Amino acid sequence: MFGVDNYAAVRRFVFTEGHSRREAARVFGLSRETVLKMCRFSLPPGYTRKVPAAKPKLGARLPVIDTILEGDRTGPVKQRHTAKRIFERLRDEHAFAGGYTVVKDYVRICRARGRETFVPLAHPRGPHALAHGVGCRATARSTSPRLSRSSAVCGRRSTSSAWTCRSRMRAL
Repeated sequence: MFGVDNYAAVRRFVFTEGHSRREAARVFGLSRETVLKMCRFSLPPGYTRKVPAAKPKLGARLPVIDTILEGDRTGPVKQRHTAKRIFERLRDEHAFAGGYTVVKDYVRICRARGRETFVPLAHPRGPHALAHGVGCRATARSTSPRLSRSSAVCGRRSTSSAWTCRSRMRAL
């Protein structure tokens, strides 16, 4: 796999300096097909599977896990199943012969799929709706252990705010 710096060097050689793709392949020691792909995509394309990975042991039990997790959404929080408890139920009630890790990974993916993570910004109306100038800074005020209110402040006026999950706020 080639890094972004190699992509940039090949693209600069072809597009900015005006050399041919064939010459770039010769200079960089790459195949012409690779140089063509580098010219088509500005960033290296990631690997994607054409067919999802087969789950030979867990595949038949996926509807059972889905019904357990669906029932947990309506029940009390303290009575929800953990991945270990789901694994034990599969092993005891449905003769599951697979391992705990595959159950744990599938439960984690299912729970993350149902979670909402996007919170839109609310921009107030008025003369201070946009702050593009000198002296603007971002601050964060905590109001709960899991949430924090972030806002961009220009002088003493708040320009935009949103409630975001603290684990998603890496920049502040």
